[in-house]
Amino acid sequence: MRPYILGQLTRDLAAAVGSEHVSSDPRVVTEQATDWSWMSQYLSYRDLPLPTADVAVWPTTTEEVESVVRIASEYRVPVIPRGGGSGTQGGTFALYGGIAVDMTRMNRIIDIDETSLVATVQAGVDGAVLEKELNPLRLTLAHYPGSHHLGATIGGSLAARGSGVVSTKYGKAEDMVLQAEAVVPPGRRVRTLPIPSHAAGPDLLQTLVGSEGTLGLITEVAVRLDPLPKGRRFLSYRFDDVEDGLEAARRIMTKRVVPAAMRLYDEADSAKLTEMIDVGTDGVLLVIVLDGTDDTMMAVEHEAIAAECTNGSDLGRGPAESWWDGKYEPYRDGNAPAPPLLFGTTDTCARFVDLPRLYHAKKAAIEEGFAEYGARYTAHFSHWYPWGGMIYDRFYVDNPPEDPDEALALHDRLWDAAVHTSLANGGIINDHHGVGLKLGRFMRPQHGEAFELMLAIKHAWDPDGIMNPGKLGFGAPRAAAG
Repeated sequence: MRPYILGQLTRDLAAAVGSEHVSSDPRVVTEQATDWSWMSQYLSYRDLPLPTADVAVWPTTTEEVESVVRIASEYRVPVIPRGGGSGTQGGTFALYGGIAVDMTRMNRIIDIDETSLVATVQAGVDGAVLEKELNPLRLTLAHYPGSHHLGATIGGSLAARGSGVVSTKYGKAEDMVLQAEAVVPPGRRVRTLPIPSHAAGPDLLQTLVGSEGTLGLITEVAVRLDPLPKGRRFLSYRFDDVEDGLEAARRIMTKRVVPAAMRLYDEADSAKLTEMIDVGTDGVLLVIVLDGTDDTMMAVEHEAIAAECTNGSDLGRGPAESWWDGKYEPYRDGNAPAPPLLFGTTDTCARFVDLPRLYHAKKAAIEEGFAEYGARYTAHFSHWYPWGGMIYDRFYVDNPPEDPDEALALHDRLWDAAVHTSLANGGIINDHHGVGLKLGRFMRPQHGEAFELMLAIKHAWDPDGIMNPGKLGFGAPRAAAG
């Protein structure tokens, strides 16, 4: 951006949000572009530049967001939203410069409706902070992602259709949201209906959810709460192979017994888990957590689950309880994968009928297709639905090419192999990590002609293409003013 135009843009933004909440410091805009993606981590590790915005702003109200988007529309410059920066797909990369909008000052808890069990909050609220306010009221927003203690915001979870540890029982973020307020170009505030269950036309709420800032900036939401469980039960089983574990999980879910959490680890991921958490076993491990306010009901669920796991060995409560107590250990410094290791989380979900084939096909695509690089594949099945489940799987290359261009190209090739294998075997791009920059190229192959309808919505809502351009496969913005 030309220096004069950047100076004028910065002054206009300062008039809207206050000069102390605007910065074009290179260190600041680099921080705004950084996320947890391998690309971001690798570029930082190699001391290579990230694609950054020209200026960053920190609004505190919806009115200020309206002003920021209006100014961006007038200058025709991109708007790149940022929550806690815990995304994994390069969603905060500013490929075309523009304005990074940090939402973390929009952190007000507006209302807790204890009668309807609904909380209304600004989108920048940290989920862990909200939980501390809810728990003394014996309430919970049962959304505990791996990034729960890493600053993940409620708006960010909704923008990427995030999922938490207990999603099998309580749903993903998209299932918890009841209403959303957002700012769309050229600076208009829109608010969806106060409840999502209506027969009043298409659902604009779920159009905003998952849009990753490409249609507008979510500024305020109302979310469903649940009673805080009074107790938990822990169940653990070991199976001879992944197929036996999947069959047990399928029977549990299709009998409509719904655990709070259920995770099935293949041999490789069990071994990796044991490096961080002493679960006291190896092999194909199934851990199950039940929760509720009625111990009698949990006893009934326990009995029903045990009846469906007779093809495995009952290990008692120990491994599952250890897993629950250490469930955030894989995300801590030193445990989470980091460069120089090359890695990617290629999670996908599918119907039960496809899951065994999908698992073996992806494992072969990585380990056999990239044997020359010593590629490794690990997987666990961590989120379940009445019709199927989700594979949380990763590839690893311990000694990637030294040349950065070659390493980045290999990363893309591994992703290509994993995603194309998923699409060919009943899977989709992913379950809950979003699309961002990393997976945009797969949107058209996955959706086919329906992607043209998505593009039509994008063009109608954001005709200049300024909202988080380059993400979700939506392409570049129209020419900016400098």
